[in-house]
Amino acid sequence: MKAWHGVMCNPNQDAKVLRSMTGFGRGEYEKDGLHATVEIRSVNHRFLELVVRISRPYFSLEEKIKERVQQDIARGHLDIYVNIEDRRGKKRNVKLDKELVLAYYNSLKEMAKTLNIDFQLKVNDLAQLPDALVVEESEEDLDEVWSVVEKALAEGMAHLSEMRTREGARLCEDLIPRKNRIAGYVEEIKKRAPLLSEELRNRLKSRLQTLLDDCEIDENRLAAEVILFAERSSITEELVRLSSHLSQLEEFLHLKGAVGRRIEFLLQEMNREVNTIGAKAADLVISPLVVEIKSELEKMREQIQNVE
Repeated sequence: MKAWHGVMCNPNQDAKVLRSMTGFGRGEYEKDGLHATVEIRSVNHRFLELVVRISRPYFSLEEKIKERVQQDIARGHLDIYVNIEDRRGKKRNVKLDKELVLAYYNSLKEMAKTLNIDFQLKVNDLAQLPDALVVEESEEDLDEVWSVVEKALAEGMAHLSEMRTREGARLCEDLIPRKNRIAGYVEEIKKRAPLLSEELRNRLKSRLQTLLDDCEIDENRLAAEVILFAERSSITEELVRLSSHLSQLEEFLHLKGAVGRRIEFLLQEMNREVNTIGAKAADLVISPLVVEIKSELEKMREQIQNVE
């Protein structure tokens, strides 16, 4: 387990570790013959997108399922598969449509009279007439079904969260050394920065001496030009902001919840500062350090795409 300035990549500490958006969770629960199985697959997504796949008789439970998932998940595309098996013996009722049977009876009696034939009718004959007798299924208790689905969903979510946290810990262990390397490069640039003005002065003086040959150089004028150019080429502000961004990155690793997009934005700002440093300094020592920092930032940006 790696540590950095108090940050532990510990998958058992949800509040202090990044969470990946990739994972899988499965849960099942059965009560009194009612059985529910829930499987959840999660992948990267810019926002939160939930797709619930459940059989038609239970469509009304979809919103409850989404509400429950949204309590724990902030980002990612989740496919949620819900399978419900009713292993109980369902009760069936046979209902007699009295008005319809009487209508059948009277119509048949009138038919016999019209045709002048004997009216002979048995109960079985009436029972076979359309819709005289209707078989009804007992109404489904959706609250009871939800109580079973909810427990299966909770188990699936727990397994999903565990996997996302474990994957997040791995990402954290990759990001921390990269952040440390960037911090080291920044410190090297900070040490180099104060020497730039003196080297610039010597280069300008040497060039002017070559151009002017044996003419005497006005040291005051040279110093003023060096100061002006040095101010335009100063990277002090960029280094201060870059150090601040590095401190913020450490803070984000302590935060609970979805921090992926915030870190992604922070890395963009860091990249902008590094580009400015490279353009301003144009130094043989600083330029390779800038390249190294940009390389680490790009690798971090790729990893952050997986962070919730």
